[in-house]
This record gives sequence, structure tokens and C-alpha cells, in this order.
Amino acid sequence: MQVGCYYLLTLGCPKNEVDSQGMERLLQEAGYIPVDDPDTAQFLIVNTCGFIDIAKEESVQALRELAELKGPGQFLIAAGCLSQRYGLKLAEEVPALDGIIGTRRWMEIASLLEELPGNGPVVMVGDPPEGSPERRHRFVVKGASAYLEISQGCSASCAFCAIPLIKGPARSRPPEAIVEDARELASQGVKELILVAQDTTAYGWDRGERDGLASLIERILAAAPKLRWLRVMYAYPQHVTPKLIEVMASHPQICHYLDMPLQHAHPDVLRRMNRPSDVEWVRRLIEKLRGAMPDISLRTSFIVGYPGETEEEFETLLDFIREMAFDKVGAFTYSREEGTLAAELPHQVPEEVKRERYDRLMSLQQGISLARNEEQVGRVLDILIEGCGKGLSVGRSYRDAPEIDGLVLVKDELAPGEMVPVHITGALEYDLIGEPARGITEPGLHKLSQLQAAA
Repeated sequence: MQVGCYYLLTLGCPKNEVDSQGMERLLQEAGYIPVDDPDTAQFLIVNTCGFIDIAKEESVQALRELAELKGPGQFLIAAGCLSQRYGLKLAEEVPALDGIIGTRRWMEIASLLEELPGNGPVVMVGDPPEGSPERRHRFVVKGASAYLEISQGCSASCAFCAIPLIKGPARSRPPEAIVEDARELASQGVKELILVAQDTTAYGWDRGERDGLASLIERILAAAPKLRWLRVMYAYPQHVTPKLIEVMASHPQICHYLDMPLQHAHPDVLRRMNRPSDVEWVRRLIEKLRGAMPDISLRTSFIVGYPGETEEEFETLLDFIREMAFDKVGAFTYSREEGTLAAELPHQVPEEVKRERYDRLMSLQQGISLARNEEQVGRVLDILIEGCGKGLSVGRSYRDAPEIDGLVLVKDELAPGEMVPVHITGALEYDLIGEPARGITEPGLHKLSQLQAAA
């Protein structure tokens, strides 16, 4: 064990990774040294996820495993969503905890370490003290891509979701700070900038701005004109404005890709979810998106087995998926979350029914995904290379977000971090196959490259 060294394990979503990188910066500024082996660290930190049951179980298990490894002079700290949600109660699950710090106070991580050992776990949860400074540089870099957080918290009132209990209401970051981060990332050679928040499309709503995201994107692109891709994640359908669609369609750097979780397609289920229930409005929105960007890749997610979901309601969801033919679909079986309105609803669906419906939905989507991928055969797509070996490279097109969508398998060894035009020659259910274009072009595909070369 080395005094002053820390080991940090991150679980959960990209927003957690942003928080972890923020903690790392603060710890290293304070003189702490990162290590990859928990046996050699004085401080063992787990940035937990507490969104659904399976994530909570994974987080508690990770804490327990480190607790078993903990030796004399080592300290175990739980950070993140699980800490924010349960506070000192988390020590009942993991008695070996020495520190607990939540999502709204992670910027005090160095102060927490300085207070160890305490008389029992040192707990820092809830809102930060009055006057605490806003932490800048809210991003995490992964290869040639970077996640940039534009807001924290969520003000939506979805009946199934614990995020507002964990993160608090939506708080948009100052646009100047976000633009500064984007400029810095572009200067470091980042090729793909991914905007993340609990709801990116609600950016600025807490300040009374209804087109805050569209305006922010324009400012980012003006400040970082050499950026190759800008990707928008976690859009709320009712916050996708005509201005946002116009901005996405008119700037070649913006990926024609939108991740827009819909959660269900039956009005009665959506009402029980406390979600917008006008499914016809959603249909019109998708028509507008595809009209403005015919090549747009749409990802969504749905919950199956929500309390009271009947077979008829589930069949309505399947019919909607067939009709809309989304490029990507994620599905979740409903998780009964303590403290949410849905947890108290009657007619909870049995687990075996949830699982059977999940399997049917994903089987349906697998065929749709294959058909959408087959439409790409013959195209030339710019591919961001992420790895190579044994005569093959793997990368992603604008149609695929990192870690959640498919890959493009390229028959050649290409340099990671490079963006290469690839001729798509084959399609699988979730992935594409291709080879370097070598003179094959698609009209209009490389307009961005030409614009940047002329800049």
C-alpha cells in the first residue's frame, strides 16, 4: 500500500465517467497519485450507479469485493449515485465504508480524503455548501472521442425514474464554460464531441430558453470549426424543437443521429408513466426529422412490463416499432425503484412476463436493425477507427454512438484515431463490414472534409 495513492473504479453511464474524470483532476491537483492495482492504493474509490436494481447490485458487489481486499491503512469510499440516494444507509450494506460522497458534492473529494479516518464514515451528500464554485472542464476523453456534459440533474417527472431523486433538478452549465471545454477538446485533436446530460434537449430551460441547445451547438461549432463530429445524446421528444432540427440539418459537422428515449407507444401506459402521451405527435416529429435528414439514424429505448401493461398495450408497442423502423432500439424490463411513483402502482407485472416481452421486442428489432444496416451496403461512410489487429480494424460511423451501438469492421489495419472513408460491403444485425474506399466516393459525403480543407 502506497500512502497518497488512489484507485478509482467507475460504474454506470458516460455522465458518471465525466464525474470520475473531474474527481481525478481534483485529486491529482491535490497531490494524490492514481494506481491501477487496488492492493497498492491507500484510497479505494468506487463511483457507483444507482439507476436500476441491476446497477445497484453491481455497485454494492464492487464495494464488497474491495472491502474484502482492504487492509490496514486503506480506506474505502463510495461516490456517485448510490451514495447520493442512500447516504449513510449504504454503510448498512457495506459496513467497511470509510467515506460516502454524492453526485452533487464529488468536487469535495480531496477534502473528504483529508478527513479520513473519521469517527465512522465521513458523509458528504445532498447539495453543496452555499457559495461552492462551479467546477469547470466537465468532460472525459476516450480515444478520439469526448463526452461533454452540458447540464446536471433532471426536472422531468417520469413516474418510474429515480434520477431527479439522485441528481436533483436540471441545472444548465454556463454556455461560456461549455464552449471553452469544446475549444480545448478540439485543440487536443478530439474528432468526436458527444453532448450528454439527463436531457440534452432541456438545456437552458431552467433559464427560460426554449432553444438553448440549438444556440449552444452553433456556438460550439463556431468556436471549434475543425471538429469532425458533434453528436447529441439523451433527447426528450417534446423538447426537440424546429430550430434544433434546422441546426442539425444545416451543419455538416453534426451527426445525423439522435438518441431519443420514448419509453412506450401506448397512450395509457405513457400516462401511467407521467410521460407525454400524444403518440401521433411523436410520429409527426419522426417524420420531420427524417424529412430534414433522410439519412438520420434514430435510436430509442422502451420499458417493457411497466405496472399494468396489458398484452394489448404491449402489442401496440410492437406495432409502433414495426411502423417506425428505428435504426437502434434498447429495451429494459421495468425496475421497481424505491421512492418513485411507479413503485406504488397496482398490477405489477411478473418478472417472467417482463422477460418474455423483452425477448419478443428484441427479436423483432433484430430483424429491423438488419434491414436498416443492409440499406447501408454500397455507401461510402467516414469511419472513426478505434482499434486494429490481425488484418482488421474496428470503428464507428456517424450512425453509431460509442459503447451502445454497433461497429464497422474494416478489412485492413488502419491507425486508431483516424477518420477514413470506407466502402460498406456487408451488413450484420448490429454491425457493418467494409473496406477502405480507395477512390470510391459517394456524392456529398465528404463535404465536411472539403469545407475544413478550405478553412
